[in-house]
Amino acid sequence: MDLSDAQKIVVIGGGQAAAQAIQSLRMGGYAGELTLVGEEAALPYQRPPLSKAYMKGEFAEERLYFKPAAWYEDNKVDLVLSTRATRIDRTRRIVEIEHGGHLDYDALILATGSRPRDLPIEGADLDHVYALRSLADVERIRPQMVAERSIVIVGAGYIGLEAAAVAQQMGLKATVLEMAPRVLARVTSPLMSEFYETEHRRRGVDIRTETSLSRLEGENGAVTGAILSDGTRIDADIVLVGIGILPNEDLALDAGIACKNGILVDRDARTSDPRIFAAGDCASRPLVHFGRSGRLESVHNAIEQGKLAAAAILGKPRPVEDCPWFWSDQYDLKLQIAGLSEGHDEIVVRGSPDDRKFAAFYLKNGTLIAVDAVNSPPEFLASKKLIMAGAKLSADILADTSTPMKEIAANAVAA
Repeated sequence: MDLSDAQKIVVIGGGQAAAQAIQSLRMGGYAGELTLVGEEAALPYQRPPLSKAYMKGEFAEERLYFKPAAWYEDNKVDLVLSTRATRIDRTRRIVEIEHGGHLDYDALILATGSRPRDLPIEGADLDHVYALRSLADVERIRPQMVAERSIVIVGAGYIGLEAAAVAQQMGLKATVLEMAPRVLARVTSPLMSEFYETEHRRRGVDIRTETSLSRLEGENGAVTGAILSDGTRIDADIVLVGIGILPNEDLALDAGIACKNGILVDRDARTSDPRIFAAGDCASRPLVHFGRSGRLESVHNAIEQGKLAAAAILGKPRPVEDCPWFWSDQYDLKLQIAGLSEGHDEIVVRGSPDDRKFAAFYLKNGTLIAVDAVNSPPEFLASKKLIMAGAKLSADILADTSTPMKEIAANAVAA
C-alpha cells in the first residue's frame, strides 16, 4: 500500500524506536500532522543509561532525552504524554486514548516497547521491590541505594549484572540470584559467563547460580529478606527483579493484528495491517542475516526499525539492514556484541580473558555469525562487516593477534 500521501501519522511509544521514527519522518520530508502518544510524563528518552550511569547519578536527566522540548515544537510534533492508548479501531482508522479522546491516522507506528516480567512469588508486592525499566523506576530506586545496605538482584542477565556492578561501586552489599547454572546463560557462551562471574566475585558481588527464590519477607510493608528454596535467608533492604521482559503487544492483539511473541512485521516494519507498523522491543521481525525471525531488544534494532517504518511510509528505498549489535557496561569492561550466536558449532578466542581484553568469535560451518568483544573495539567493528558479508574464516586466522583485525576483515570480505 502506498502511504506517501498520508496526512496524519500517529506514533505510540516514548522510547528509541518512537523518537527515531519521528525524526526520520520529518527529515524525510513528511510535512503532515505528526502525533506521539506516550504513557510516561517524560519526553522520549534512552533507557540503557538507566542501569548504569544514570543510576549512579553521573548522567543528568536532560541527557537521557533524544531531543529537547523545543525540537518537537519547532518540528510541529504534537506530544500527548502521560496518556495511554487504549484501543485501535482499524476500520475507522482511529486510536482511542484515555479519558475518551481519539486520534485519526492515515498511518500508525506502534513503538510500545516491553515490560518486565513479574516475580511470581509471595512478597513480590512489598515496598522496595523494584523492576528497572523506566525513568520513574530509577527515581524510586536511587534514594534506596545507600552504602552498606543489602541489595538482592533476581536474574543474572545484562540488566542484573549491570545493576550489580553499580550497586557494588556505590558501596552496597550485592547478591545476585540466578536459576540457571551460569550467568548470562540465555545470551552467551560458558566462556563469557565464567569471565563475568569471576569479575563480579573478584569485586565482592555474591553470585549464586542454580538458586531458586522461594519468597520475600518483610516488616511494616517493606522487604527485609529473601528466602531461598533450601530455606537460606539473605538480608535484603532492596530487591531488584531482572528476569526478562515481555513485548507490549496487547494493543495490536486486541485490534486483530498478527502477533507471536511480539507484533509480527515484515522487512519494512509493516504489520498484517498495511497502514500499521511496529518497531523496537514490541516487534518480531525478519532477521535477514540469519534466515529466521525474532525479537531483538537493543538500541540498534529500535533505531533501524524506526528508520524502516518511516521510509516505508514515505515511499523511500528501504535503508540497509545492519548486523544486530548490542553492548553492556560493567565496571571498566565494555562488552560489545555483534550478530547472534545461537546455533554456533565453534568458538575461537582472540586474546586472553586474563588481560581483560579479548574477543570470542562464534562460527557455524566455518561462517562467522557473532562475536563477543570485551574492551576490543576493532574486533567488534570488523566482525559486523564480516557477519554481513557471510565470511568464512579459519580459527587460526581469527586467533592470530599478530594480524590486525582490520586486515583480516579486508582480506576475508575481498575473498
